[in-house]
Amino acid sequence: MELKSILTGLEGLKVKGNLDIDIKEIKSNSKDVKENDMFVAIKGFDVNGHEHIDEAIKNGAKAILAQEDEFDKINIKDIPDDIVLVLAKNTRYALAIASCNFYKNPSKKMKLIGVTGTKGKTTTTYMIRDILEKKGIKVGLIGTVASYVGDKKIANNENTTPESLKLQEIFSKMLEEKCEVVVMEVSSQSLKLDRVAGCDFDIGVFTNLAEDHISSKEHQDMEDYFSSKVKLFKMCKKGFINADDVYAITIPKLVPECNYITYGIDNYCDILAKDITVTNQYVDFRVKIGDKNERIKVSIPGRFSVYNSLAAIAVSMQFGCSSDNIKEALENIRVPGRSELVDNKLGLTIMIDYAHTPESLEKILSSVKIYTKGRVISVFGCGGDRDKNKRPMMGEVSGRVADYTIITSDNPRTEDPETIVKEVEEGIKKTNGKYECIVDRVEAIKKAIKMANKKDIIVLAGKGHEQYQEINKKRYPFDENLIVNTIIDGMIENKK
Repeated sequence: MELKSILTGLEGLKVKGNLDIDIKEIKSNSKDVKENDMFVAIKGFDVNGHEHIDEAIKNGAKAILAQEDEFDKINIKDIPDDIVLVLAKNTRYALAIASCNFYKNPSKKMKLIGVTGTKGKTTTTYMIRDILEKKGIKVGLIGTVASYVGDKKIANNENTTPESLKLQEIFSKMLEEKCEVVVMEVSSQSLKLDRVAGCDFDIGVFTNLAEDHISSKEHQDMEDYFSSKVKLFKMCKKGFINADDVYAITIPKLVPECNYITYGIDNYCDILAKDITVTNQYVDFRVKIGDKNERIKVSIPGRFSVYNSLAAIAVSMQFGCSSDNIKEALENIRVPGRSELVDNKLGLTIMIDYAHTPESLEKILSSVKIYTKGRVISVFGCGGDRDKNKRPMMGEVSGRVADYTIITSDNPRTEDPETIVKEVEEGIKKTNGKYECIVDRVEAIKKAIKMANKKDIIVLAGKGHEQYQEINKKRYPFDENLIVNTIIDGMIENKK
């Protein structure tokens, strides 16, 4: 594609060279650059792409897109005359727009639904997808777990919302697969860092907001976290918001140009759930769909599932889905790592859940405690290189709610896992909760299984759908479903 076409819509650019040249690919990693590519230099948290421009040129780059305030890192005299240099005020934003242009704006050719919020994004996107598919609509899904067209995985995602270049490539593949609708998780980071700039959203959903992602590499405070999420509603035509969330209900005043529909349980709203029943296998409730009050059964237990279901119902009604479509999809919904029950040969109740904040941990533990006849055994850790303030808070939550807690490792990343465990332990010491610390997560899971009986429930919190453990910037295989069953198989074998 011609370089000037790739840069369409970007204002205030400074250019040295000819924009009429053809560009084969766009790359933001200098190591991936090949002959006739354009390299976009991004100043990241750990790596500054401007320091690798020479490598990109050696690998064959014919155009360089760099950021103005990083210009001092570029010795322009060393850039060959046949290399086009383009300076932009913000290369993250420029990369997003250039990517949209390069892939011919695929999001404009499909209906795009964005779901944001601290909790419930993944489950809500799966629910929306499954309901729409019951109506016969071909749906693409992008999120924390992976990207899918129907049941076919088309990409693994390192981030909840992929970087802009990869995102537009995924959209393009979904368009080729003849998707009519794409539903995607939209993280606060993706909004703050312009990964979704240029996307043509039809619908935005806001689930809730709780303290999370507050760190030097994410958001400086809750105000920054919330304002980043609000950006989604400046990009879409219609918004669906949780009327019971104190942050969500302020959005219509902040972004009045968007049309809103509200859903909830406790406060006045457009779509209201009533007569809620929670069991250890499902939740059901009554809600008005069209002219009728319908009884909806959802195969994910917990009050939070009602909120996620209401959001999905509200969106699906915009596409003309029937109550039968909704009922059938939600009764059979299954989301990897979200209140996911692990089938096992011992018949134990073992649940894998992505809860990794104080509020989400408290919700899942409190929810299962209501219907568990025996003990609630909590196994969790906290990720490294993330908000340290939540570590003692999560320890306190588990010590207060669970009957027994095993503090262990999660994704320590570049931090010492023992130090993280000790910081969590400081919180649990404030309670009377019974606990122990086992840094090795496999050993922690094994201890929980050995001490449990059929009346108990084991909650493996934090990792959810993840099938890896990140240690010192390397990801090692760690599938908790597989680990649980391997441990149990070994216990059964040893008894023979």
